[in-house]
Parts: sequence; C-alpha cells; structure tokens
Amino acid sequence: MRVIVHVDGGARGNPGPAAAASVISSPSGELLEERAVLIGTATNNVAEYRALLLGLERARELDAREVEIVGDSELIAKQIRGEYKVKHEAMRDLHRQAIEALRGFERWSIRTVPRAQNAHADALVNAALDQAHRGGRTLKGVGRRSAASS
Repeated sequence: MRVIVHVDGGARGNPGPAAAASVISSPSGELLEERAVLIGTATNNVAEYRALLLGLERARELDAREVEIVGDSELIAKQIRGEYKVKHEAMRDLHRQAIEALRGFERWSIRTVPRAQNAHADALVNAALDQAHRGGRTLKGVGRRSAASS
C-alpha cells in the first residue's frame, strides 16, 4: 500500500510549547488517519522531526510499503535527502531515527510544499497548541480520526 503522509511540527516560542501532526491519505485523497500530539518544550525544527517520526510510525502501523512525505520544512527534507548536514546536536538522534524508520519502507520520497498546501497538518498542530494553552496539558492526541474508527 502506498500512502501520502503530510507532516508538520510547530512551537510557540523557539523553544516553546510544541506539537507534531501527521495526516495520512491514500494516493486518491481518501483520509486514512490524522493525528496530533503535544511534545513538550521544543524548537520548531525538533517539532518538525517529531512530526516526521509520528507520520512514519503511523504509516507503518497502517501497513504502508511506500510513503510520500509532504511537509513545509525545507531544512528537514534536505537533511533527510542528505543534501544538508545535521549540525544541531539535538536533531542528530531524531535524524538517525527518521532514516532508520525510512529503511522499513520499500520506497519513500520527501518533498516540501508551501504552508498553504500543508494546511491540514498545520491546523492540527495549532489546534493541539491552542487546546494545551487553554489548560489541556495532558492532551496526547487531537484529531485521532482514522478510516478504521470512522
């Protein structure tokens, strides 16, 4: 099975309260799952990596063999493709985990799009952060909808 995995991470402040989200769909556009999690205090780039890892984990649990990762972080995409080095110590382990997770798929690709084309994942991140700000500090999943539970 091939899936499209939209990912986004964000922090309010840098570092600050942070969340990661993934939206998984079929190539025809059918929504398979959406998920957002709070990740504590992190930088935007760490949140982006955590979103990538979340999306890859969820794709694996859906038995995907091929993943097309779509995000709005050019830095993360270029680091994953090996075009940029990972200089920041905190991101090296996240990068290693992502590369290891990608090895579990038969095929994968990663590309960047403007934020407007990643709006669903971006909205999930902002909803999680808004809910946390209003006192939902124990929130671990916003928008946990999947085709199996719909």
